[in-house]
Amino acid sequence: MEEQVLIAGGGLAGSEAAWQLAERGVRVALCEMRPRRATPAHKTDRLAELVCSNSLKSNAPGAASWLLKEEMRRAGSLLLRVADECAVPGGTALTVDRERFAQGVTAAIERHPLIELRREEVTEIDPGRLMLIATGPLTSDGLAESLQRLTGRESLAFYDAISPIVDAETLNMERIFRASRYGKGGEDYLNCPLTEEEYRAFYEALMSAESVQAREFEDARYFEACLPVEELARRGYDTLRFGPMRPVGIVDPRTGRRPYAVVQLRAENLRYSSYNLVGFQNHLKFPEQKRILRMIPGLENAEFLRFGQIHRNTYINAPSLLNPDLSFRESPSTFIAGQLSGVEGYVECIATGLLAGMALACRARRETFIPPPRTTALGSLVHYITHADPQNYQPANISFDLLPPIEGLPPQLARDRRVRREKQCERALEDLDAWLKAEAVQPSLATLTFHSERRKVSEPTAIS
Repeated sequence: MEEQVLIAGGGLAGSEAAWQLAERGVRVALCEMRPRRATPAHKTDRLAELVCSNSLKSNAPGAASWLLKEEMRRAGSLLLRVADECAVPGGTALTVDRERFAQGVTAAIERHPLIELRREEVTEIDPGRLMLIATGPLTSDGLAESLQRLTGRESLAFYDAISPIVDAETLNMERIFRASRYGKGGEDYLNCPLTEEEYRAFYEALMSAESVQAREFEDARYFEACLPVEELARRGYDTLRFGPMRPVGIVDPRTGRRPYAVVQLRAENLRYSSYNLVGFQNHLKFPEQKRILRMIPGLENAEFLRFGQIHRNTYINAPSLLNPDLSFRESPSTFIAGQLSGVEGYVECIATGLLAGMALACRARRETFIPPPRTTALGSLVHYITHADPQNYQPANISFDLLPPIEGLPPQLARDRRVRREKQCERALEDLDAWLKAEAVQPSLATLTFHSERRKVSEPTAIS
């Protein structure tokens, strides 16, 4: 029988990984420190507890989040199956009854004959055994210190500073010009110039904007290196003009003069299909971000692929540390999944747990794990984690921007974003189905007897 795999953390990623391993005939010890040691965020001792929203994002066919979930369903995700069974009305989103969801996952894990659920804290990484770290943003101090020793202190971040990202197709290029500061670096940046009147209106709107209230377990103190723009604005009228909106070294080619203030946009990829607002990390409510940021010249009709955020998060600089199978280069027996790996969102965390479980099963059987094709949502997500620029690595949600574009479409179709995304979804699901037929990632026949007698995982009677 294969070596028992140790999983630290019974959240979304850890629970999914445990299931994937057990389904492939690999014994698992799943360690969850609750209830012996509580966290500031969790309310129960159940596995896969949703501590914030109860939404797993869009379930509408054609959406990027739908594509990721559909791939995970086809790959046999336990948590997606439980979520579907626990769904409550939520428009186009997959919204769940959070108590039934955690209850259903816990019941399934406790019943599986190959999973040993241990209520204990893991404080050390053991490089001598197969191990998955999936302890999330509230990783305990002891394990965080062990992780720091493995990764290097500078490779472990304890907060998020995420700038908004806009869809390039929705920018008004009549108001925007390309240039780099002092002419260095070519035309790498898009520049949105503001007049004094436009800056004043923007500043006043920012000063009166509604911010997201920090949760009890989040430290509201800000780091000087990543102050939100609204906090900078509170320090004085001109603070932004000497910070992220400074116009020095920039000349508007249409006027031949330096703007009063400028907002710079930096490309997110080599296709220049999306841009982030440089230095515009913020803690404003999403509707407020849309309203205020659309006051910036050129962004009047901008569509936001991601809004700015600042919150407590622990994650590693994954591209500089991980192999494509989510194992550490310096400690190949140690894997990582969930928010620690640098993904944002419930579904993305579950996805990394699913892939890490598959990869660990292959390692336990001394087989080679081949990640999903780059053309799939799963493949694109893990590719981002392991191949993004380490210098500017930030946690990411799934978006079509992570997937490679469709080549060879007729021009009239290539201009239609809906058609492009439909084609990307079709290609992704076809390629995923082909990948899933590979013997190395299939569940083991050893679990068939267990499954033939299994009750529905969402039955409430399994948990007292």
